[in-house]
Amino acid sequence: MTDASTVRHSPLRSSLGLVVAKAAQTGTGFAFWVVAANATSDREVGLTTAAVSAVMICTQLAVLGAGSAVIVAVGRGESPARVLDAAFAIVGVAGTVLALGYLVLQSAATPDTASVSVLFWLTFLVAAVTGTLGIVLDQALVALGRGASATSRYALGGGISLGAAALVALWAHGASADVLMACWTLGTAVTCVVGAVQLRRLIGYRPRPSLRLARGRPLLALGIPHQLLTLTERAPGLMLPLLLAHMVAPEAAAYWYPAWMMAWAAYTAPMLMGIVQFSEGVRDPDRLVSTTLASLRWSLAVGGVAAAVLVLFAHPLLSLLGERYADSSAGALRLLAAGLVPYAVLQAYNAVCRARGRYAEAIVVGVVLGVALCASALLAADKGPTAMALAWLVVLSIGAAAVGLRLVAVLRRVTQDAR
Repeated sequence: MTDASTVRHSPLRSSLGLVVAKAAQTGTGFAFWVVAANATSDREVGLTTAAVSAVMICTQLAVLGAGSAVIVAVGRGESPARVLDAAFAIVGVAGTVLALGYLVLQSAATPDTASVSVLFWLTFLVAAVTGTLGIVLDQALVALGRGASATSRYALGGGISLGAAALVALWAHGASADVLMACWTLGTAVTCVVGAVQLRRLIGYRPRPSLRLARGRPLLALGIPHQLLTLTERAPGLMLPLLLAHMVAPEAAAYWYPAWMMAWAAYTAPMLMGIVQFSEGVRDPDRLVSTTLASLRWSLAVGGVAAAVLVLFAHPLLSLLGERYADSSAGALRLLAAGLVPYAVLQAYNAVCRARGRYAEAIVVGVVLGVALCASALLAADKGPTAMALAWLVVLSIGAAAVGLRLVAVLRRVTQDAR
């Protein structure tokens, strides 16, 4: 196997490459929902968005921190092959178990909105497993300094998913949620397969998944704290469409989800910069302060461009889904885009906590903030997406102000220790 150091790119190149990759994913994803919104009813779109959110929740749970553990282990000089073999085996099994568990639970708890079709169950399972493997692939390539390789696989996977949805819209107007879910899953599976091929070409890795306790236990010990912290970051945004679809109405999820998805295009920049910041913090702890400041600057610069576009063109962009979406969600999109700044501060804080081993502190902060975000948005749901977004922005800003002060204190201590 090729030594990872011989193929490693600069942190900035890796960061920006990941941002471009996620931009491609978000762009094709938005186009997918545009096609879906014009191909079927708001109810079916809402049920599909709820299913997609459920898949993402399953993947975030099933990854068990394996991606972050790969970053730490490879950063410490361990063999990438051994680490990846254990990581892929663990998340593959976990993804399968959690996906099946969710499907059974949904059928029992919400039979009125749950799908019992074989197609839906199969595509949900495939999406959960390949999505979980894809998360580990992303972070493994970040650890190896090749995050920029994500662009081609996300562009290809998103394009295939979009093409499948377009064919369905052309031939079967009024498509059901399980058919749309199958189109979305196709792109996820292709993205995962292409990532595996890239990993082999870049470092000569051939997967040999292993569930040996001797390999898996150290990986889980490293990964679980990171997993809990990641869940506090991602769960609120993923849970809300699911809660809206099953507690309020599928239409409420349909109007909220496009605004959130487009705002996530801006939030992706600080999220990915935070991953690379964490990776470099593990590899070179002495440069944590400079790495954090650089990451925060690039998060605001790159994400700020995306946020400005969303604020200026919120109505025209959402009108591509239909005027009812634009009228309902344009205000929400503008408010969510403004949340880029507090979200960037939160991501920088979490990345520093990961690199410094301050998991408990960051997890407690994340749980409190996540519960407050979801609760405030649900309380405002009867007033529409704009009120929900305003509540979300206010709570996120208050949380970011608090962790920002804590971030400054931690970085000052790091500087003092270095002296």
